Amino acid sequence: MLSAVVLISGSGSNLRALLEAAGDPRFPVRILAVGSDQAATGLEHAELFGIPTFVVSPSSFSNSSEWSAMLLNNIQFWNPDLVVLAGFMKILPPEFVAALSPNLINTHPSLLPKYPGAHAVRDALADGATVTGVTIHVVDEGVDTGPQIAQAEVAVLPDETEHELHERIKVVERELLIKTVADIAKGRIDLKTLKG
Repeated sequence: MLSAVVLISGSGSNLRALLEAAGDPRFPVRILAVGSDQAATGLEHAELFGIPTFVVSPSSFSNSSEWSAMLLNNIQFWNPDLVVLAGFMKILPPEFVAALSPNLINTHPSLLPKYPGAHAVRDALADGATVTGVTIHVVDEGVDTGPQIAQAEVAVLPDETEHELHERIKVVERELLIKTVADIAKGRIDLKTLKG
């Protein structure tokens, strides 16, 4: 069975979906712990499912290198097979990525390489896109530039707000994340063979 640590920064809707999936004994992934960079409301999901949590706040450290080293220590304590960024909003420095890659994956609300960065849904709407979606990718040293693992399209509806589109994307994102993590666990996806 594949073991995973999940990192979040906010409400943890992707985390919740993974925890619910992992509650099924047929799901081939066990979530060992959930971490965050702040006192995120999503940590309550982990506590509800009896999963240990940890918070490593950047404000407690003098620089990002010290912060990421402590975050990495917390993750490596659990010795997971996979680390899933599920709405984790901090840029991770190269030494952190190098320590975990390629077993470090992220979800992103666009069809990469289109609309990387923190405002993907807003950027898609501003660009007049008729289709956007979700990408799950390996994290590399760039921002949303790592090898793509899976994608799913979401049509942009006329006069849709950023919030409305983002909520519809999240539904697809949760489904794709569960399927992708399961496929990694079953050996259907080999992260080491993916190319950027």
